[in-house]
Amino acid sequence: MKARIYRPSRSTMSSGRGKMKNWILEYDPASPRRPEPLMGWVSSRDTLNQVQIAFETKEQAIAFAEKNGIDYDCMIAHERSIPPKNYSDNFK
Repeated sequence: MKARIYRPSRSTMSSGRGKMKNWILEYDPASPRRPEPLMGWVSSRDTLNQVQIAFETKEQAIAFAEKNGIDYDCMIAHERSIPPKNYSDNFK
């Protein structure tokens, strides 16, 4: 069982940053997704790909994975950088 730990990025449809604070542990799919023959919906035999566990810090997510014997990949969080601007730069 393998999982990835990451901090979600901001949605492109909104300017808010409300759901960016938590770290997410998400399991990698163990079996491929296939279309169901009757309805044509995409299905999988593995139900762990629907599980997402939220943690306040990266260390808590890593401790959970190590405690439960889960192999994990930890993604680097990209911090937002705002370059300083002067009011006079608007008129250059």
